[in-house]
Amino acid sequence: MDAAPSVTPVSENAMRPLAIEARGLVKRFDGTTAVDGVDISVPEGAIYGILGPNGAGKTTTLRMLLGIIDPDEGVRKVFGHSRPHDIGRLIGYLPEERGLYPAMKAVDAIGFLGALRGMPLAEATARGRELLEENGLGHAADKQIRQLSKGMAQTVQLLGTLVHRPRLVVLDEPFSGLDALNQGKLERMIRALAEDGTTVIFSTHVIAHAERLCEGVAIIAGGKVPYAGSVDAARDRIPAQVRLETRAREGAWRAALPADARHEGDYWYFSLPDSGIEPLLRALIEGEAGILSLSIERAGLHDAFVHIAGEAAARALEEGNAAEQDQ
Repeated sequence: MDAAPSVTPVSENAMRPLAIEARGLVKRFDGTTAVDGVDISVPEGAIYGILGPNGAGKTTTLRMLLGIIDPDEGVRKVFGHSRPHDIGRLIGYLPEERGLYPAMKAVDAIGFLGALRGMPLAEATARGRELLEENGLGHAADKQIRQLSKGMAQTVQLLGTLVHRPRLVVLDEPFSGLDALNQGKLERMIRALAEDGTTVIFSTHVIAHAERLCEGVAIIAGGKVPYAGSVDAARDRIPAQVRLETRAREGAWRAALPADARHEGDYWYFSLPDSGIEPLLRALIEGEAGILSLSIERAGLHDAFVHIAGEAAARALEEGNAAEQDQ
């Protein structure tokens, strides 16, 4: 049985103030509805994922939350403010379209981005050098962006997003284009931000990142959000699966197996009964089934995504992952 991810209990979530609250967000472009009735609530200090295939409406949703574009319908608040631009210094945003001046030095690029958020340029540049040192890029501080690898340049832009110490960090497809090593480094940075009380919300089409990192997720497909809530609750929409191996092949104990039980090879497979495993265990023991092994496996977030969003959205998600890996 796999361990449940560490998440904040629902009762505690209810007591936490919200960093982001959105209700009924709708956005249309040239008569086409790109986002249709999005509801999202993100507690302060959470790591929250917007999960869906490319073209599902993730970027449009993030831009509405940040006030970059206004919704045609609905309301959104960031730290209680309905005009996110008024609290821009509290927000760090990494857009999906990466872009730094190629001739600018790495440390100056971070300083420039900090100055755009209201920091004195000298202070932002000094802080940028510290961040580069802390993240193993001190040797690259005075190199031009064009001299850096793609992963290093993306890290520099991320550090520019964080240099002014924002309370909310919004990352649009931050793992896109990164190799496994840099993806791992980014995951550690995101966890460190949350441990310091920073709220992190990121969009992704890679389920594994959301499952490892997120306390809550919004699943988005076709501009709609069929699910928004905890990762645990999403997984629990599919009953846990039991795998049972017995010494005995026949006996009265078989009547205790659930109706969906199927026998494959040496094992029985079935959904965990609503009553739990204990009544079944008693029936197996009393019926002398001879239990050789028994395991209970919860559904993963991928299975939950398929169950909630449908096969078509899941295929689009997988096709997007495959296309990115081929690049």
